[in-house]
Amino acid sequence: MPKTIQESSLSRRSFLMKTATLVGATVAANTISISQAAAQEGPELLNSKMTPVVSGITYQHIGRWEVSRLNHILGVEAPAFTGFKVDYKPALNAVDLFRVTYPSVIPERNNRPTTASGLVAIPVNAETTPRLISYQHGTVYGRQEVPSFPDQSPETQLMIAAFAGRGDVLIGADYFGMGLSKEPESYLVLESQQQACADMIRAGQAVLADRGVQTNDLFLSGWSEGGFVTMALLEFLQRENLAVKAAATASAPLDLFAGMSGYLNFPRPNDAPWLNSIFVLSAFAYESYYDVPGLARSFFNPKYYDLCSALYSRQLSDLNKIPTDLHRLIRSEYFNPNYFMQSEFGRLVHRNQVYRWVIETPTRNYYGEADEAITVGLGKLAMSYQTGMGNKKVLAISAGSDATHRGTFARAVLGWSNWFKEMGESA
Repeated sequence: MPKTIQESSLSRRSFLMKTATLVGATVAANTISISQAAAQEGPELLNSKMTPVVSGITYQHIGRWEVSRLNHILGVEAPAFTGFKVDYKPALNAVDLFRVTYPSVIPERNNRPTTASGLVAIPVNAETTPRLISYQHGTVYGRQEVPSFPDQSPETQLMIAAFAGRGDVLIGADYFGMGLSKEPESYLVLESQQQACADMIRAGQAVLADRGVQTNDLFLSGWSEGGFVTMALLEFLQRENLAVKAAATASAPLDLFAGMSGYLNFPRPNDAPWLNSIFVLSAFAYESYYDVPGLARSFFNPKYYDLCSALYSRQLSDLNKIPTDLHRLIRSEYFNPNYFMQSEFGRLVHRNQVYRWVIETPTRNYYGEADEAITVGLGKLAMSYQTGMGNKKVLAISAGSDATHRGTFARAVLGWSNWFKEMGESA
């Protein structure tokens, strides 16, 4: 029988690998990082209690969102962000928000210890034992446009309102290099993103235990980059024999090589102008995490290398300064599919897929037929692969013929909510 998160020690690169020295150093580092973040956000947060719990985990209350604010998000702010009006069920309860820092390790760098951050959103006076929803966020360009800084993350706001506002506990990792992390961004670096999220689940459980909150089933969800991370996390948890009730994604790039090859060799009229950022963030992240000096310099045309480096390091905030024409941005040889496949970058991208394994958990992948980043074929890839072996656990669902990248997310959130409720009732 699969173990619950509460029963597991997450043996692979787990918290048990952390030495007493790491824990002490992490607590100190966390306290400094949280204090700095609080100082930036005002005296009310600065005076909020910073609470240490087990294994170097520290958390801080960063606010309570009342029902009126949550319903404003659902009815006004989310449609403004996604461009799609969706009839979400109204929020029923207020939500307390906590920023968490926790120790982890970087698998690609010989399990080097690090500190990461994330969000725990707890419903106020929930009437039933809440589900635990782990949300994996999408591509963002600001280090604080992540779950633990929810005021800066419209996607997180929607998830808080749609799930925590109706009685669920919502957690979300910022990933290495984002939020309060001091690392380079781990963009689409598979094992690091698995590790950050798995350890965030454990950290979230520690915070909940400290506050006397019990949860039942674990559900996974994620959009865009977070869809990739969700499927990667599901594979990690299944390998660790940990129970996941259901997993759901929206606009997930299930096979990075397929997606990037499409952008390079089979461009579509509706391809998003921001696809350039996927190459920029992943090339520099792979150079850093896989320790391949010069990878990014060999990929981008020299004229734009410094701008790309500045975007990755967040010294450049204006994405418009990066050419949207990939032929201007990327060296010409990479448009030869054979060259790309044999290049160091291509080989690393090719191995980072999140669907070629036997999926044992009920899973739904939402895709949009007008998505500017994820083709219909890429969105349905996991279902096609799994049904090819006779496995019926994975279902690909269209969010509609007009569903853009953000529109797919908007509609998927309602679909996830309804399905997770059904799955909980069928237990």
